[in-house]
Amino acid sequence: MRYIKLSLFLLMTAMVSCDDKEEWKLTWADEFDVNGLPDSTKWSFETKGNVYGWGNNELQFYTEKEAGNAFVENGILKIVAKQDSIEGKGYTSARLITHNKASFTYGRMEIRAKLPAGRGLWPAIWMLGDNIHEKGWPLSGEIDIMEHVGYEKDSIYGTIHSDSYNHIKKTEKTKAIFLADPYTDFHIYGIEWTPEKIEFFVDGQVYNTVINEHLSEKEWPFDQPFYFILNLAVGGNWGGKMGVDETVFPATMEVDYVRVYQKENSK
Repeated sequence: MRYIKLSLFLLMTAMVSCDDKEEWKLTWADEFDVNGLPDSTKWSFETKGNVYGWGNNELQFYTEKEAGNAFVENGILKIVAKQDSIEGKGYTSARLITHNKASFTYGRMEIRAKLPAGRGLWPAIWMLGDNIHEKGWPLSGEIDIMEHVGYEKDSIYGTIHSDSYNHIKKTEKTKAIFLADPYTDFHIYGIEWTPEKIEFFVDGQVYNTVINEHLSEKEWPFDQPFYFILNLAVGGNWGGKMGVDETVFPATMEVDYVRVYQKENSK
């Protein structure tokens, strides 16, 4: 499998180099080629929001590395949500971040993943501004590369949040794309992010474009470093809107790779 994956990786690199993307260069990646825990030089387990449901009334408890909710197996990162009672929560899962290990300003981000099926599940691939702990949300900015809620079986969302545009004010800039088989096939979820715009795509098809209006940081906080987050939530204000199907556990989000391509003037 390692050789097949390498061949696909070289093919994808060539594809990025073509189609008017000859300036993009691979600057960071995790191919998840080593079995065991996620690479600790690239990823940390985040657990600090468990008490408050991460601000979204989520039902899971994000565990540390010893609980088996996130591990690499046969070239695939697996994030697993389970029915398991910890600290008053009825479910466990994992939330992985690159904060303080890898962050990026602009680039083409590609994540190849297969999503878990089930009402009440809320898998996400996204980014937050490095200054989240100084400025807080939403001033820090948020880029949701891929969000999916299990009760909408065919929809993938790409969204940005800022101080002016966010879901609290119901002004977030978001769009969805129909995807018939997110549970049975891997797809490439990504963004192409420049100083002028952020384009959201699935398998190369752009379905949402957010333009920099050049107003203020309140509208566009996206000229600073952002870090990755991979997580699988259960329930919550959006994910749990139609309840939770108790028969779907354990549920697994699978990630084949995370890759970042940047231009020479990117950070």
